[in-house]
Amino acid sequence: MKCTPAVALALLAPAANALLRFPCAQLLIDRRDPLVNPGQSPSPHLHQILGGNAFNTTMDPSVADISKAATCTSCQFSEDTSNYWTAVLYFKAKNGTYKRVPQIPNSGFDGVNGGMTVYYMQDGLYNFQQTSKVTAFQPGFRMYIGDVNARTREQAERFRQLTYTCLDNINTRDPQTLDFPTVPCKAGIMTALRFPTCWDGKNLDSPDHMAHMAYPESGTFESGGPCPATHPVRMSQLFYEVIWDTTQFNNKADWPEDGSQPFVWSFGDGTGYANHGDYIFGWQGDALQRALDAPCYINCPTLKSQDVAAMNKCTVEREVKEDIDSWSTTLPGGHVANYVKR
Repeated sequence: MKCTPAVALALLAPAANALLRFPCAQLLIDRRDPLVNPGQSPSPHLHQILGGNAFNTTMDPSVADISKAATCTSCQFSEDTSNYWTAVLYFKAKNGTYKRVPQIPNSGFDGVNGGMTVYYMQDGLYNFQQTSKVTAFQPGFRMYIGDVNARTREQAERFRQLTYTCLDNINTRDPQTLDFPTVPCKAGIMTALRFPTCWDGKNLDSPDHMAHMAYPESGTFESGGPCPATHPVRMSQLFYEVIWDTTQFNNKADWPEDGSQPFVWSFGDGTGYANHGDYIFGWQGDALQRALDAPCYINCPTLKSQDVAAMNKCTVEREVKEDIDSWSTTLPGGHVANYVKR
């Protein structure tokens, strides 16, 4: 997918566009993962979590509607108490020590505390009218995308559109790669995660948190490709954009002596192929379906919005008491950079 300068600007212009795109501030950074490691604290690696403050270590599946337990959300739309999370990015210096890379808000979302940008799309990123009808996720719905053990391009290609962009400026969107950029990026690194869009119509979750969802059987979501018969219900495409402020690490004299790129995920992946994301639906009532049926952009008359101060104020206390910000010889949980095929 190519993004011309005109398209990049259109993404940021609120005029008549109908793309549901909004910021979520950081709820917490912690070693908890109630989807893959429910009840385990600390979980194996560090995550950045966003959304509703009902987030907890277990996220008991029997409590289907988490929106009823949340009292605030770190997202722009106060009716969205879903939880969104990804791994955390680290820099590996020449001396082998690690430092956490901070997140910064996307263009147009100044003041938001890190976090990321969330999209729900009916017709793909570059169709601004968004006229197709799609089904909203339901209370209890959960999904995951990616493979934490992937270390090769072939393993990463199983998942469509988990990419990196080396930002020349905050609005850069291409080229996109499956692995980490190998040169210093002027404005940071953006990770993009697009989730599958075809639902089996029955299961709100599955053992691997993926099997109940599928990609179109031909073409792509953007091209209107049909859903397979096994997963006939066309859902909106959930899409995350995370901007990592790698600019403070752009001095190549600090990079590993062997010339390798210096960035690594919090669980040790130094290839970038193990990029992944998690989602638990938590919109209140029919708010998401209303928004998808009457598309809007940033300021949605069908949804209740809150200001940046309210978004930043919604936080959850960290459960795992460890230093995640100082230089360290290992990543949280004792991980080290790993480039080995698994």
